[in-house]
Amino acid sequence: MLRSTRGPMVWLVPLAVIILAAVLIGVIIANQGPSDDSADAEHSDSQSESGSGGESGSGGEEIDLSFVEHRVEDDSRALGDVDAPVTLVMFSDYQCPYCATWNEETLPTMMDYVDKGDLRIEMRDLAIFGEESERAARAAYAAGLQGKYWAFHNAMFDGGEHPPSSELDDDSLVAEAKGLGLDPAQFKADMNSVQAHDEFEAIAQEGQSLGVASTPTFVIGGKPLVGAQPTKEFVGAVDGALTEAQG
Repeated sequence: MLRSTRGPMVWLVPLAVIILAAVLIGVIIANQGPSDDSADAEHSDSQSESGSGGESGSGGEEIDLSFVEHRVEDDSRALGDVDAPVTLVMFSDYQCPYCATWNEETLPTMMDYVDKGDLRIEMRDLAIFGEESERAARAAYAAGLQGKYWAFHNAMFDGGEHPPSSELDDDSLVAEAKGLGLDPAQFKADMNSVQAHDEFEAIAQEGQSLGVASTPTFVIGGKPLVGAQPTKEFVGAVDGALTEAQG
């Protein structure tokens, strides 16, 4: 199984968080039209514990990023009903230690909402940490073509740790896929296909257009949340979005 040794959890407030909040507000203004009121961050292994709630934009307008939700039927990278009242979109990286932590500590709680039909989870795999992350993202996509995206995803974050870059080469990823029961030859072909590269680029462009400069970054019920924050923060965000959705 792919494993690594993770360093101490240091929670900082990176410049990327501030930039992301500003860009997200700009995205909303651009999508909603002009308002009556006029109104490349350095990659880091650290994330903000306070994050960016992003509850309002300029002039007191509430931010609505619900357009980020794809809600596509049979999306191998999604969990939950396509018509669930709340969607959680996660921008992640397979070399991100805090993405691994979230997967271990918070995803199980989010799955309770999924099982009740209240939440849909949609993954967006990025490469904030370089080409090895891109290869891993394409590998996860290839696993999804054989119906094993989430099995592969969870194996990559086994035990709440991320794999080292040395274990994200083609041979290691194919071996991981084979261990999960996938057809290794088909997996390798799919991982390196034009389709896999195009799919990765589309997600990268989506993240870039939103100003996502660090992982993990979330959009929950149309509102941004940055960093692998405590599970209670996600519970609060989902509960709040459910209350809004229910009128």
